[in-house]
Amino acid sequence: MNLKEHIRSIQDYPKKGILFRDITTLIKDEKAFKETIDQIINKSENFEFNKIAAIESRGFVFASAVSYLLNKPFIMLRKKNKLPAEVHSIDFELEYGTATIEVHKDSINKNDKVLIIDDLIATGGTAEAAAKLVEMSGGNVACFVFVINLFDLKGSDNLIKKGYKVENLIEFPGH
Repeated sequence: MNLKEHIRSIQDYPKKGILFRDITTLIKDEKAFKETIDQIINKSENFEFNKIAAIESRGFVFASAVSYLLNKPFIMLRKKNKLPAEVHSIDFELEYGTATIEVHKDSINKNDKVLIIDDLIATGGTAEAAAKLVEMSGGNVACFVFVINLFDLKGSDNLIKKGYKVENLIEFPGH
C-alpha cells in the first residue's frame, strides 16, 4: 500500500506559505492505519528497546497502538503543565517560536532503551528535545520512527548527525 496516497496536503495551513501534511485522512482509513502501524513495527524490529515514547499529540495515535501490539510501556512526552506528577522539562526552539515538553520523572529508568514515535519530522527541534528528555531521565534513545519525513527541512539528517538512529515510512518535501 502506498501510504502517501492517504495523506492530505492543505495549502497555507496553519499559515500562509505552509503546505500542511494531514494524517487524519490516513488514520480514518482502517486499512491505511493498520498498514502504518505494521510498518512502524517492522521498522522497529531492527532495534532493541523496552519502552515506547511519543510526542504530543499526534504521535500518541501511532505509539499507543504499537505499544499495545508489542506489549511495551507507553510514555507520553507532553506539553508544559499537562502532567500531574514531578517532571523533567526542556525548552526548545520551533520554526515559529519556543515550546516546552515534559515527561514524568518516574516514566523512564536508568538504561531504559526508548523507541520514540511521532507522526512527522520537519526541522527536528521537537524530536531532539524528546531525545534530551529521555537522556535527562537516564534512558537511551533506541531509535526514532516517523510516519512522515519532510526531507528537505533536514530534521532527520540533523538527528543522524547527532548520533541518533532514524526511520521513516514516507517522505515529502517540506514547505
